[in-house]
Amino acid sequence: MKTYVIDTSAIIEKIPTRKLKDKSLTSGKILIPHAVIAELENQANRGRDIGLIGLEEIQELRSNKKITLEFIGERPSDHQIKHAKSGEIDAYIRDLADKNDAILITADKVQAESAKALGILVEFVEVSQYDRELSIQKYIDHETLSLHIKEGNPIHAKKGRPGKVILEQVSKEILTGEEIQEFAKEIIEKTKLDPNSYTEISKRCTTVVQYRNLRIVIVRPPVSDGWEITIVHPIKKLDISEYKIPENLAEKIENKARGIVICGETGSGKTTLAQAIAEWYVNDRRIVKTIESPRDLQLPDAVTQYSKNFTSEGEIHDILFLSRPDNILFDEMRSTPDFQLYTDLRLAGSNMIGVLHAAEAIDAVQRFISRLDIGMIPSVVDTIIFMKSGEIEKVLNLKMLVKVPSGMTESDLARPIVEVRDELTNNLDYEIYTYGEQTVVIPISNTSTKSSGALKLAEREIENFFSKYSKSVQVEVLSTNKAVVYVPENKISKIIGQAGKNITQCEKDLGMSIDIRELKEEKNQADFDLEENKKNYIFCVDPGTSIEIYAGNKFITSAISSKKGEVKINKNSLQGKDITKALHKKIKIEVKA
Repeated sequence: MKTYVIDTSAIIEKIPTRKLKDKSLTSGKILIPHAVIAELENQANRGRDIGLIGLEEIQELRSNKKITLEFIGERPSDHQIKHAKSGEIDAYIRDLADKNDAILITADKVQAESAKALGILVEFVEVSQYDRELSIQKYIDHETLSLHIKEGNPIHAKKGRPGKVILEQVSKEILTGEEIQEFAKEIIEKTKLDPNSYTEISKRCTTVVQYRNLRIVIVRPPVSDGWEITIVHPIKKLDISEYKIPENLAEKIENKARGIVICGETGSGKTTLAQAIAEWYVNDRRIVKTIESPRDLQLPDAVTQYSKNFTSEGEIHDILFLSRPDNILFDEMRSTPDFQLYTDLRLAGSNMIGVLHAAEAIDAVQRFISRLDIGMIPSVVDTIIFMKSGEIEKVLNLKMLVKVPSGMTESDLARPIVEVRDELTNNLDYEIYTYGEQTVVIPISNTSTKSSGALKLAEREIENFFSKYSKSVQVEVLSTNKAVVYVPENKISKIIGQAGKNITQCEKDLGMSIDIRELKEEKNQADFDLEENKKNYIFCVDPGTSIEIYAGNKFITSAISSKKGEVKINKNSLQGKDITKALHKKIKIEVKA
Protein backbone atom coordinates (compact mmCIF):
# COMPACT_ATOMS: atom_id res chain seq x y z
CA MET A 1 0.00 0.00 0.00
CA LYS A 2 1.42 3.33 -1.09
CA THR A 3 1.80 6.17 1.36
CA TYR A 4 1.36 9.82 0.38
CA VAL A 5 2.16 13.10 2.13
CA ILE A 6 -0.01 16.01 0.96
CA ASP A 7 1.28 19.58 1.29
CA THR A 8 -0.77 22.79 1.62
CA SER A 9 -0.79 23.66 -2.09
CA ALA A 10 -2.22 20.25 -3.03
CA ILE A 11 -4.95 20.52 -0.37
CA ILE A 12 -6.02 24.01 -1.52
CA GLU A 13 -6.17 22.87 -5.16
CA LYS A 14 -8.28 19.83 -4.07
CA ILE A 15 -5.86 17.45 -5.79
CA PRO A 16 -6.53 14.38 -3.53
CA THR A 17 -10.31 14.34 -4.16
CA ARG A 18 -9.77 14.96 -7.88
CA LYS A 19 -7.36 12.02 -8.07
CA LEU A 20 -9.92 9.86 -6.25
CA LYS A 21 -12.66 10.92 -8.67
CA ASP A 22 -10.59 10.23 -11.82
CA LYS A 23 -9.34 6.98 -10.17
CA SER A 24 -5.66 7.86 -10.51
CA LEU A 25 -5.69 7.31 -6.74
CA THR A 26 -7.80 4.33 -5.67
CA SER A 27 -6.35 3.32 -2.31
CA GLY A 28 -3.50 3.94 0.06
CA LYS A 29 -2.58 5.93 3.13
CA ILE A 30 -2.68 9.74 3.03
CA LEU A 31 -0.60 11.55 5.64
CA ILE A 32 -1.44 15.18 6.35
CA PRO A 33 1.11 17.12 8.45
CA HIS A 34 -0.25 19.14 11.37
CA ALA A 35 1.73 22.02 9.84
CA VAL A 36 -0.73 21.99 6.90
CA ILE A 37 -3.70 22.15 9.30
CA ALA A 38 -2.06 25.05 11.15
CA GLU A 39 -1.43 26.94 7.91
CA LEU A 40 -5.03 26.48 6.74
CA GLU A 41 -6.36 27.55 10.16
CA ASN A 42 -4.23 30.67 9.98
CA GLN A 43 -5.63 31.54 6.54
CA ALA A 44 -9.21 30.90 7.66
CA ASN A 45 -8.79 33.00 10.84
CA ARG A 46 -7.54 35.87 8.67
CA GLY A 47 -10.77 35.64 6.67
CA ARG A 48 -9.14 34.21 3.56
CA ASP A 49 -11.36 31.77 1.68
CA ILE A 50 -8.52 29.45 0.67
CA GLY A 51 -8.19 28.43 4.33
CA LEU A 52 -11.81 27.27 4.46
CA ILE A 53 -11.48 25.59 1.06
CA GLY A 54 -8.51 23.57 2.34
CA LEU A 55 -10.23 22.55 5.58
CA GLU A 56 -13.32 21.42 3.65
CA GLU A 57 -11.08 19.33 1.37
CA ILE A 58 -9.68 17.50 4.42
CA GLN A 59 -13.22 16.90 5.73
CA GLU A 60 -14.16 15.36 2.37
CA LEU A 61 -11.10 13.08 2.49
CA ARG A 62 -12.13 11.85 5.98
CA SER A 63 -15.48 10.71 4.61
CA ASN A 64 -13.85 8.67 1.82
CA LYS A 65 -13.62 4.98 2.81
CA LYS A 66 -11.14 4.02 0.05
CA ILE A 67 -8.18 5.63 1.76
CA THR A 68 -6.66 5.77 5.22
CA LEU A 69 -6.19 9.29 6.55
CA GLU A 70 -3.64 10.10 9.28
CA PHE A 71 -2.22 13.30 10.75
CA ILE A 72 1.50 13.39 11.48
CA GLY A 73 4.19 15.66 12.81
CA GLU A 74 4.09 18.54 15.23
CA ARG A 75 2.44 21.90 14.87
CA PRO A 76 4.94 24.42 13.43
CA SER A 77 7.09 26.35 15.88
CA ASP A 78 7.15 30.14 16.15
CA HIS A 79 10.41 30.11 14.18
CA GLN A 80 8.84 28.08 11.36
CA ILE A 81 5.77 30.33 11.23
CA LYS A 82 7.94 33.48 11.20
CA HIS A 83 10.02 32.14 8.31
CA ALA A 84 7.20 30.36 6.45
CA LYS A 85 7.71 32.52 3.36
CA SER A 86 11.36 31.50 3.33
CA GLY A 87 10.35 27.82 3.02
CA GLU A 88 10.65 26.61 6.64
CA ILE A 89 7.26 24.83 6.67
CA ASP A 90 7.80 23.40 3.17
CA ALA A 91 11.15 21.98 4.34
CA TYR A 92 9.46 20.44 7.40
CA ILE A 93 6.84 18.74 5.17
CA ARG A 94 9.59 17.34 2.90
CA ASP A 95 11.36 15.89 5.96
CA LEU A 96 8.14 14.15 7.04
CA ALA A 97 7.72 12.62 3.57
CA ASP A 98 11.32 11.39 3.64
CA LYS A 99 11.04 9.89 7.16
CA ASN A 100 7.81 8.05 6.31
CA ASP A 101 9.06 6.76 2.92
CA ALA A 102 6.05 8.50 1.40
CA ILE A 103 5.38 10.10 -1.98
CA LEU A 104 5.03 13.86 -1.65
CA ILE A 105 2.07 15.24 -3.63
CA THR A 106 2.31 18.96 -4.34
CA ALA A 107 1.06 21.64 -6.73
CA ASP A 108 4.02 23.89 -5.87
CA LYS A 109 6.71 23.79 -8.58
CA VAL A 110 9.50 24.94 -6.24
CA GLN A 111 8.52 22.38 -3.58
CA ALA A 112 8.58 19.62 -6.20
CA GLU A 113 12.02 20.60 -7.55
CA SER A 114 13.44 20.85 -4.00
CA ALA A 115 12.14 17.34 -3.17
CA LYS A 116 13.69 15.93 -6.35
CA ALA A 117 17.03 17.54 -5.46
CA LEU A 118 16.93 15.79 -2.06
CA GLY A 119 16.02 12.42 -3.58
CA ILE A 120 12.48 12.40 -2.16
CA LEU A 121 9.76 10.73 -4.20
CA VAL A 122 7.44 13.46 -5.43
CA GLU A 123 4.39 13.79 -7.64
CA PHE A 124 3.96 17.30 -9.04
CA VAL A 125 0.41 17.98 -10.23
CA GLU A 126 0.02 20.95 -12.54
CA VAL A 127 -3.63 21.91 -12.44
CA SER A 128 -4.70 23.16 -15.85
CA GLN A 129 -7.86 21.34 -16.84
CA TYR A 130 -11.00 23.01 -15.50
CA ASP A 131 -14.19 24.66 -16.68
CA ARG A 132 -13.33 28.34 -17.07
CA GLU A 133 -16.96 29.43 -17.03
CA LEU A 134 -18.23 30.42 -13.58
CA SER A 135 -21.64 29.00 -12.69
CA ILE A 136 -22.82 32.54 -11.90
CA GLN A 137 -22.02 33.66 -15.46
CA LYS A 138 -25.25 32.15 -16.76
CA TYR A 139 -26.97 35.29 -15.42
CA ILE A 140 -24.71 37.60 -17.47
CA ASP A 141 -25.58 38.52 -21.07
CA HIS A 142 -24.21 41.07 -23.56
CA GLU A 143 -26.35 43.87 -22.01
CA THR A 144 -25.33 43.23 -18.39
CA LEU A 145 -23.31 46.03 -16.81
CA SER A 146 -23.16 44.46 -13.35
CA LEU A 147 -24.56 41.56 -11.34
CA HIS A 148 -25.64 42.05 -7.70
CA ILE A 149 -25.91 39.01 -5.42
CA LYS A 150 -27.05 39.64 -1.83
CA GLU A 151 -27.91 37.17 0.92
CA GLY A 152 -31.67 36.96 1.43
CA ASN A 153 -32.44 38.38 -2.02
CA PRO A 154 -32.81 37.13 -5.59
CA ILE A 155 -30.05 38.00 -8.08
CA HIS A 156 -30.36 41.41 -9.75
CA ALA A 157 -28.57 42.79 -12.82
CA LYS A 158 -28.05 46.30 -14.12
CA LYS A 159 -28.58 46.32 -17.87
CA GLY A 160 -28.36 48.90 -20.64
CA ARG A 161 -25.63 51.42 -21.32
CA PRO A 162 -24.19 54.43 -19.45
CA GLY A 163 -26.97 56.96 -18.92
CA LYS A 164 -29.75 54.44 -19.61
CA VAL A 165 -29.50 51.72 -16.96
CA ILE A 166 -32.32 49.60 -15.56
CA LEU A 167 -32.21 47.14 -12.65
CA GLU A 168 -33.72 43.73 -13.43
CA GLN A 169 -34.37 40.65 -11.31
CA VAL A 170 -32.71 37.74 -13.13
CA SER A 171 -33.46 34.86 -10.72
CA LYS A 172 -36.57 33.76 -8.87
CA GLU A 173 -34.90 32.03 -5.92
CA ILE A 174 -33.90 33.91 -2.79
CA LEU A 175 -30.28 33.03 -2.07
CA THR A 176 -29.01 31.88 1.31
CA GLY A 177 -25.62 32.76 2.76
CA GLU A 178 -24.43 29.19 2.14
CA GLU A 179 -25.31 29.37 -1.56
CA ILE A 180 -23.41 32.64 -1.97
CA GLN A 181 -20.44 31.12 -0.12
CA GLU A 182 -20.37 28.33 -2.72
CA PHE A 183 -20.26 30.95 -5.49
CA ALA A 184 -17.42 32.71 -3.67
CA LYS A 185 -15.42 29.49 -3.24
CA GLU A 186 -15.79 28.66 -6.93
CA ILE A 187 -14.61 32.14 -7.91
CA ILE A 188 -11.54 31.94 -5.67
CA GLU A 189 -10.65 28.39 -6.76
CA LYS A 190 -10.86 29.18 -10.48
CA THR A 191 -9.01 32.47 -10.04
CA LYS A 192 -6.05 30.55 -8.62
CA LEU A 193 -6.09 28.19 -11.60
CA ASP A 194 -6.48 30.74 -14.38
CA PRO A 195 -3.20 32.39 -15.49
CA ASN A 196 -5.13 35.44 -16.75
CA SER A 197 -6.92 36.00 -13.44
CA TYR A 198 -5.69 37.20 -10.07
CA THR A 199 -6.80 38.11 -6.58
CA GLU A 200 -6.21 41.86 -6.15
CA ILE A 201 -7.27 42.22 -2.50
CA SER A 202 -7.68 39.49 0.09
CA LYS A 203 -8.61 40.71 3.57
CA ARG A 204 -10.50 39.24 6.49
CA CYS A 205 -13.94 40.18 5.17
CA THR A 206 -13.23 41.45 1.67
CA THR A 207 -11.91 39.83 -1.50
CA VAL A 208 -11.48 41.62 -4.82
CA VAL A 209 -10.84 39.40 -7.82
CA GLN A 210 -10.19 40.11 -11.48
CA TYR A 211 -11.47 36.95 -13.15
CA ARG A 212 -10.59 37.34 -16.80
CA ASN A 213 -12.72 40.35 -17.88
CA LEU A 214 -14.93 40.33 -14.75
CA ARG A 215 -14.22 42.50 -11.72
CA ILE A 216 -15.63 40.67 -8.70
CA VAL A 217 -16.02 42.06 -5.17
CA ILE A 218 -16.85 39.59 -2.38
CA VAL A 219 -17.88 41.03 1.00
CA ARG A 220 -18.77 38.95 4.04
CA PRO A 221 -19.91 39.67 7.64
CA PRO A 222 -19.17 41.54 9.83
CA VAL A 223 -18.21 44.21 7.28
CA SER A 224 -21.57 43.65 5.57
CA ASP A 225 -24.80 42.45 7.15
CA GLY A 226 -24.74 39.35 4.94
CA TRP A 227 -22.77 37.70 2.17
CA GLU A 228 -22.59 39.81 -0.97
CA ILE A 229 -20.99 39.46 -4.42
CA THR A 230 -20.85 42.21 -7.04
CA ILE A 231 -19.65 41.40 -10.55
CA VAL A 232 -18.85 44.20 -13.00
CA HIS A 233 -19.00 43.18 -16.65
CA PRO A 234 -17.68 45.33 -19.52
CA ILE A 235 -20.28 45.44 -22.30
CA LYS A 236 -18.53 47.40 -25.03
CA LYS A 237 -15.03 48.36 -26.01
CA LEU A 238 -14.95 51.65 -27.93
CA ASP A 239 -12.42 52.99 -30.38
CA ILE A 240 -11.29 56.61 -29.97
CA SER A 241 -12.90 57.50 -33.32
CA GLU A 242 -16.35 56.59 -31.95
CA TYR A 243 -16.25 59.51 -29.48
CA LYS A 244 -16.34 62.17 -32.26
CA ILE A 245 -13.74 64.26 -30.47
CA PRO A 246 -13.33 67.81 -31.91
CA GLU A 247 -10.15 68.17 -33.95
CA ASN A 248 -8.54 70.73 -31.62
CA LEU A 249 -9.18 68.50 -28.57
CA ALA A 250 -7.90 65.40 -30.38
CA GLU A 251 -4.70 67.24 -31.28
CA LYS A 252 -4.31 68.37 -27.68
CA ILE A 253 -4.75 64.86 -26.28
CA GLU A 254 -2.32 63.46 -28.83
CA ASN A 255 0.47 66.02 -28.62
CA LYS A 256 -0.01 68.89 -26.16
CA ALA A 257 -1.81 67.79 -22.99
CA ARG A 258 0.65 66.43 -20.42
CA GLY A 259 -1.65 66.12 -17.38
CA ILE A 260 -5.12 64.83 -18.32
CA VAL A 261 -7.82 63.94 -15.80
CA ILE A 262 -10.91 62.02 -16.94
CA CYS A 263 -13.75 62.34 -14.43
CA GLY A 264 -17.43 61.56 -14.05
CA GLU A 265 -19.93 59.70 -11.92
CA THR A 266 -20.05 55.93 -11.48
CA GLY A 267 -20.85 54.24 -14.79
CA SER A 268 -20.39 57.41 -16.86
CA GLY A 269 -17.79 55.86 -19.18
CA LYS A 270 -14.57 57.26 -17.67
CA THR A 271 -12.57 54.05 -17.82
CA THR A 272 -13.88 53.20 -21.29
CA LEU A 273 -12.55 56.51 -22.66
CA ALA A 274 -9.23 56.08 -20.83
CA GLN A 275 -8.95 52.60 -22.33
CA ALA A 276 -9.63 53.98 -25.83
CA ILE A 277 -6.99 56.72 -25.42
CA ALA A 278 -4.44 54.17 -24.16
CA GLU A 279 -5.04 51.98 -27.23
CA TRP A 280 -4.73 55.09 -29.41
CA TYR A 281 -1.30 55.74 -27.90
CA VAL A 282 -0.27 52.10 -28.43
CA ASN A 283 -1.29 52.28 -32.10
CA ASP A 284 0.80 55.46 -32.34
CA ARG A 285 3.86 53.33 -31.43
CA ARG A 286 4.22 54.54 -27.85
CA ILE A 287 5.17 52.67 -24.68
CA VAL A 288 2.11 52.76 -22.39
CA LYS A 289 1.88 51.53 -18.79
CA THR A 290 -1.01 51.59 -16.33
CA ILE A 291 -1.47 51.79 -12.56
CA GLU A 292 -4.70 50.06 -11.52
CA SER A 293 -6.56 48.68 -8.55
CA PRO A 294 -7.93 46.27 -9.63
CA ARG A 295 -6.39 45.60 -13.04
CA ASP A 296 -9.64 45.54 -15.02
CA LEU A 297 -8.70 47.50 -18.16
CA GLN A 298 -8.99 45.46 -21.36
CA LEU A 299 -5.77 46.51 -23.11
CA PRO A 300 -3.38 45.02 -25.70
CA ASP A 301 -0.57 42.79 -24.45
CA ALA A 302 1.90 45.56 -25.33
CA VAL A 303 0.62 47.52 -22.31
CA THR A 304 2.06 46.61 -18.89
CA GLN A 305 -0.55 46.84 -16.12
CA TYR A 306 0.78 47.44 -12.59
CA SER A 307 -1.28 46.78 -9.46
CA LYS A 308 -1.10 49.09 -6.44
CA ASN A 309 -2.15 46.22 -4.19
CA PHE A 310 1.05 44.19 -4.52
CA THR A 311 3.62 46.93 -4.11
CA SER A 312 4.23 50.36 -2.62
CA GLU A 313 3.89 53.77 -4.25
CA GLY A 314 7.66 54.15 -4.01
CA GLU A 315 8.32 50.89 -5.86
CA ILE A 316 5.84 51.75 -8.64
CA HIS A 317 7.44 55.20 -8.82
CA ASP A 318 10.90 53.66 -9.33
CA ILE A 319 9.66 51.07 -11.84
CA LEU A 320 7.95 53.68 -14.01
CA PHE A 321 10.98 55.97 -14.10
CA LEU A 322 13.38 53.14 -14.90
CA SER A 323 11.14 51.61 -17.61
CA ARG A 324 10.72 54.98 -19.37
CA PRO A 325 7.10 54.84 -20.66
CA ASP A 326 5.79 57.48 -23.06
CA ASN A 327 2.37 57.64 -21.37
CA ILE A 328 1.07 56.48 -17.98
CA LEU A 329 -2.60 55.76 -17.28
CA PHE A 330 -3.61 55.95 -13.59
CA ASP A 331 -7.02 54.29 -13.22
CA GLU A 332 -9.20 55.04 -10.18
CA MET A 333 -7.37 57.69 -8.14
CA ARG A 334 -9.05 57.61 -4.73
CA SER A 335 -6.77 58.33 -1.78
CA THR A 336 -4.22 61.04 -1.00
CA PRO A 337 -1.26 58.69 -1.77
CA ASP A 338 -2.79 58.16 -5.24
CA PHE A 339 -2.92 61.92 -5.89
CA GLN A 340 0.62 62.31 -4.53
CA LEU A 341 1.92 59.59 -6.87
CA TYR A 342 0.14 61.18 -9.87
CA THR A 343 1.56 64.59 -8.94
CA ASP A 344 5.09 63.29 -8.45
CA LEU A 345 5.09 61.43 -11.77
CA ARG A 346 3.64 64.43 -13.59
CA LEU A 347 6.11 66.95 -12.12
CA ALA A 348 8.95 64.61 -13.06
CA GLY A 349 7.93 64.97 -16.71
CA SER A 350 5.72 61.93 -17.32
CA ASN A 351 2.67 62.24 -19.58
CA MET A 352 -0.23 61.28 -17.31
CA ILE A 353 -3.89 60.34 -17.67
CA GLY A 354 -5.75 60.08 -14.37
CA VAL A 355 -9.25 58.69 -13.81
CA LEU A 356 -11.33 59.74 -10.81
CA HIS A 357 -14.91 60.09 -9.60
CA ALA A 358 -16.52 63.55 -9.70
CA ALA A 359 -20.11 64.83 -9.89
CA GLU A 360 -19.07 67.88 -11.99
CA ALA A 361 -15.98 68.74 -14.01
CA ILE A 362 -14.83 71.40 -11.52
CA ASP A 363 -15.04 68.84 -8.67
CA ALA A 364 -11.97 67.13 -10.13
CA VAL A 365 -10.02 70.36 -9.57
CA GLN A 366 -11.43 70.62 -6.03
CA ARG A 367 -9.94 67.21 -5.21
CA PHE A 368 -6.48 68.50 -6.14
CA ILE A 369 -6.91 71.83 -4.29
CA SER A 370 -6.95 70.15 -0.88
CA ARG A 371 -3.74 68.30 -1.73
CA LEU A 372 -1.66 70.84 -3.72
CA ASP A 373 -0.59 74.48 -3.58
CA ILE A 374 -2.69 76.52 -5.99
CA GLY A 375 0.35 77.46 -8.07
CA MET A 376 1.17 73.81 -8.77
CA ILE A 377 -2.26 72.78 -10.06
CA PRO A 378 -1.87 73.88 -13.75
CA SER A 379 1.57 72.21 -13.84
CA VAL A 380 0.01 68.93 -12.69
CA VAL A 381 -3.38 69.08 -14.45
CA ASP A 382 -3.85 71.02 -17.66
CA THR A 383 -6.93 69.30 -19.14
CA ILE A 384 -10.06 67.90 -17.47
CA ILE A 385 -12.47 65.73 -19.49
CA PHE A 386 -15.90 65.25 -17.88
CA MET A 387 -17.90 62.18 -18.96
CA LYS A 388 -21.66 61.80 -18.79
CA SER A 389 -23.77 58.95 -20.19
CA GLY A 390 -20.78 57.59 -22.07
CA GLU A 391 -20.07 60.85 -23.92
CA ILE A 392 -17.69 63.77 -23.44
CA GLU A 393 -19.88 66.37 -21.71
CA LYS A 394 -17.31 69.08 -20.98
CA VAL A 395 -13.60 69.79 -21.36
CA LEU A 396 -11.83 72.29 -19.08
CA ASN A 397 -8.44 73.89 -19.62
CA LEU A 398 -6.37 75.23 -16.68
CA LYS A 399 -3.93 78.12 -16.98
CA MET A 400 -2.02 80.21 -14.44
CA LEU A 401 -1.69 84.01 -14.75
CA VAL A 402 -1.55 87.17 -12.65
CA LYS A 403 -4.53 89.51 -12.87
CA VAL A 404 -7.28 91.24 -10.92
CA PRO A 405 -10.03 88.72 -10.10
CA SER A 406 -13.30 89.15 -11.98
CA GLY A 407 -15.65 91.41 -10.04
CA MET A 408 -12.78 93.33 -8.41
CA THR A 409 -11.47 96.62 -9.81
CA GLU A 410 -8.50 97.89 -7.82
CA SER A 411 -5.18 97.06 -9.49
CA ASP A 412 -3.53 96.39 -6.13
CA LEU A 413 -5.84 93.36 -5.77
CA ALA A 414 -4.02 91.56 -8.60
CA ARG A 415 -2.84 88.09 -7.60
CA PRO A 416 -1.91 84.69 -9.11
CA ILE A 417 -5.09 83.15 -10.48
CA VAL A 418 -5.85 79.79 -12.08
CA GLU A 419 -8.24 80.38 -14.96
CA VAL A 420 -10.52 77.45 -15.78
CA ARG A 421 -11.84 77.81 -19.31
CA ASP A 422 -14.13 75.69 -21.46
CA GLU A 423 -11.78 74.14 -24.02
CA LEU A 424 -14.44 74.06 -26.75
CA THR A 425 -15.86 77.62 -26.37
CA ASN A 426 -12.92 79.35 -24.60
CA ASN A 427 -15.44 80.83 -22.12
CA LEU A 428 -14.04 81.58 -18.65
CA ASP A 429 -16.01 79.28 -16.31
CA TYR A 430 -14.13 79.58 -13.00
CA GLU A 431 -11.32 81.45 -11.29
CA ILE A 432 -9.29 79.85 -8.49
CA TYR A 433 -7.26 82.06 -6.17
CA THR A 434 -6.31 82.64 -2.56
CA TYR A 435 -8.60 84.97 -0.63
CA GLY A 436 -7.35 85.59 2.88
CA GLU A 437 -6.30 82.18 4.18
CA GLN A 438 -8.70 80.25 1.95
CA THR A 439 -8.45 78.97 -1.60
CA VAL A 440 -11.71 79.78 -3.35
CA VAL A 441 -13.28 78.56 -6.61
CA ILE A 442 -15.44 81.34 -8.05
CA PRO A 443 -17.87 80.59 -10.90
CA ILE A 444 -17.78 83.33 -13.55
CA SER A 445 -21.08 84.40 -15.08
CA ASN A 446 -20.97 85.16 -18.80
CA THR A 447 -23.84 87.63 -18.50
CA SER A 448 -22.83 91.27 -18.23
CA THR A 449 -24.37 93.79 -15.88
CA LYS A 450 -23.04 96.77 -17.79
CA SER A 451 -26.23 97.10 -19.77
CA SER A 452 -28.35 97.77 -16.68
CA GLY A 453 -30.28 101.05 -16.69
CA ALA A 454 -28.56 102.45 -13.58
CA LEU A 455 -25.06 101.97 -15.01
CA LYS A 456 -26.07 103.46 -18.38
CA LEU A 457 -27.41 106.52 -16.60
CA ALA A 458 -24.14 106.83 -14.65
CA GLU A 459 -22.15 106.63 -17.90
CA ARG A 460 -24.11 109.54 -19.40
CA GLU A 461 -23.67 111.67 -16.28
CA ILE A 462 -19.88 111.08 -16.22
CA GLU A 463 -19.61 111.83 -19.97
CA ASN A 464 -21.42 115.14 -19.44
CA PHE A 465 -19.14 115.98 -16.50
CA PHE A 466 -15.90 115.46 -18.47
CA SER A 467 -17.18 117.01 -21.73
CA LYS A 468 -16.01 120.41 -20.41
CA TYR A 469 -12.43 119.11 -20.66
CA SER A 470 -12.67 117.32 -24.02
CA LYS A 471 -15.17 116.80 -26.82
CA SER A 472 -14.02 113.16 -27.18
CA VAL A 473 -14.96 111.25 -24.04
CA GLN A 474 -15.77 107.56 -23.51
CA VAL A 475 -16.85 106.12 -20.16
CA GLU A 476 -16.85 102.54 -18.85
CA VAL A 477 -18.58 102.07 -15.50
CA LEU A 478 -17.09 99.00 -13.80
CA SER A 479 -19.17 99.11 -10.62
CA THR A 480 -21.16 101.50 -8.47
CA ASN A 481 -17.95 103.03 -7.13
CA LYS A 482 -15.48 102.68 -10.03
CA ALA A 483 -15.32 104.05 -13.59
CA VAL A 484 -12.74 104.37 -16.36
CA VAL A 485 -12.76 107.59 -18.44
CA TYR A 486 -11.02 107.60 -21.84
CA VAL A 487 -9.89 110.99 -23.24
CA PRO A 488 -7.30 112.05 -25.87
CA GLU A 489 -3.70 111.91 -24.64
CA ASN A 490 -3.23 115.70 -24.80
CA LYS A 491 -6.15 116.23 -22.39
CA ILE A 492 -5.02 113.83 -19.64
CA SER A 493 -2.63 116.21 -17.86
CA LYS A 494 -5.27 118.96 -17.76
CA ILE A 495 -7.86 116.64 -16.18
CA ILE A 496 -5.46 115.25 -13.57
CA GLY A 497 -4.12 118.69 -12.65
CA GLN A 498 -1.07 119.60 -10.62
CA ALA A 499 -0.25 116.87 -8.07
CA GLY A 500 -3.62 115.27 -8.92
CA LYS A 501 -5.67 118.02 -7.29
CA ASN A 502 -8.13 118.35 -10.17
CA ILE A 503 -8.97 114.64 -10.51
CA THR A 504 -9.33 114.34 -6.73
CA GLN A 505 -11.96 117.09 -6.80
CA CYS A 506 -13.71 115.38 -9.74
CA GLU A 507 -13.89 112.13 -7.74
CA LYS A 508 -15.40 113.99 -4.78
CA ASP A 509 -17.99 115.65 -7.01
CA LEU A 510 -18.97 112.35 -8.67
CA GLY A 511 -18.70 110.23 -5.51
CA MET A 512 -16.71 107.45 -7.18
CA SER A 513 -13.15 106.46 -8.12
CA ILE A 514 -12.09 107.60 -11.60
CA ASP A 515 -9.31 106.03 -13.68
CA ILE A 516 -8.17 108.33 -16.55
CA ARG A 517 -6.81 106.51 -19.61
CA GLU A 518 -5.79 107.45 -23.15
CA LEU A 519 -8.49 107.30 -25.80
CA LYS A 520 -7.04 105.56 -28.80
CA GLU A 521 -9.32 106.53 -31.63
CA GLU A 522 -9.45 104.29 -34.67
CA LYS A 523 -8.12 106.13 -37.72
CA ASN A 524 -9.98 106.23 -41.04
CA GLN A 525 -8.58 106.22 -44.55
CA ALA A 526 -7.50 109.70 -45.68
CA ASP A 527 -7.10 111.29 -49.10
CA PHE A 528 -3.48 111.92 -50.04
CA ASP A 529 -1.13 112.53 -52.95
CA LEU A 530 2.18 110.71 -53.24
CA GLU A 531 5.05 112.57 -54.84
CA GLU A 532 8.73 111.82 -55.00
CA ASN A 533 12.09 113.38 -55.79
CA LYS A 534 15.59 111.94 -55.88
CA LYS A 535 15.82 111.66 -52.08
CA ASN A 536 12.30 111.43 -50.64
CA TYR A 537 8.79 110.17 -50.95
CA ILE A 538 6.39 113.04 -50.14
CA PHE A 539 2.90 112.39 -48.76
CA CYS A 540 0.60 115.40 -49.19
CA VAL A 541 -2.33 115.69 -46.72
CA ASP A 542 -4.01 118.40 -44.67
CA PRO A 543 -1.59 120.51 -42.55
CA GLY A 544 -1.01 119.33 -38.93
CA THR A 545 -2.64 115.93 -39.45
CA SER A 546 -1.51 112.81 -37.53
CA ILE A 547 -1.29 110.00 -40.07
CA GLU A 548 -0.33 106.32 -40.30
CA ILE A 549 1.11 104.89 -43.52
CA TYR A 550 0.46 101.28 -44.58
CA ALA A 551 1.64 99.09 -47.47
CA GLY A 552 -1.22 96.64 -47.77
CA ASN A 553 -1.68 95.33 -44.20
CA LYS A 554 1.89 96.18 -43.18
CA PHE A 555 2.38 99.25 -40.97
CA ILE A 556 5.18 101.50 -42.30
CA THR A 557 5.31 104.55 -40.03
CA SER A 558 3.32 107.31 -38.32
CA ALA A 559 3.95 111.06 -38.54
CA ILE A 560 2.39 114.54 -38.28
CA SER A 561 2.23 116.61 -41.47
CA SER A 562 3.98 119.98 -41.70
CA LYS A 563 2.36 123.42 -42.14
CA LYS A 564 2.51 122.76 -45.88
CA GLY A 565 0.72 119.43 -45.33
CA GLU A 566 3.76 117.32 -46.23
CA VAL A 567 5.32 114.17 -44.73
CA LYS A 568 8.73 113.36 -46.20
CA ILE A 569 10.28 109.86 -45.99
CA ASN A 570 13.88 109.34 -47.10
CA LYS A 571 14.16 106.63 -49.74
CA ASN A 572 17.28 105.16 -48.10
CA SER A 573 15.58 104.72 -44.71
CA LEU A 574 13.98 101.41 -43.71
CA GLN A 575 10.53 102.95 -44.18
CA GLY A 576 11.53 104.33 -47.59
CA LYS A 577 12.84 100.93 -48.71
CA ASP A 578 9.55 99.29 -47.61
CA ILE A 579 7.59 101.79 -49.71
CA THR A 580 9.90 101.18 -52.71
CA LYS A 581 9.34 97.39 -52.46
CA ALA A 582 5.58 97.88 -52.19
CA LEU A 583 5.46 100.11 -55.27
CA HIS A 584 7.51 97.62 -57.30
CA LYS A 585 5.15 94.78 -56.27
CA LYS A 586 2.12 97.03 -56.93
CA ILE A 587 0.96 96.75 -53.31
CA LYS A 588 -1.58 99.43 -52.41
CA ILE A 589 -0.26 102.30 -50.25
CA GLU A 590 -2.81 103.64 -47.74
CA VAL A 591 -2.86 106.59 -45.34
CA LYS A 592 -5.08 106.65 -42.23
CA ALA A 593 -5.79 109.82 -40.27
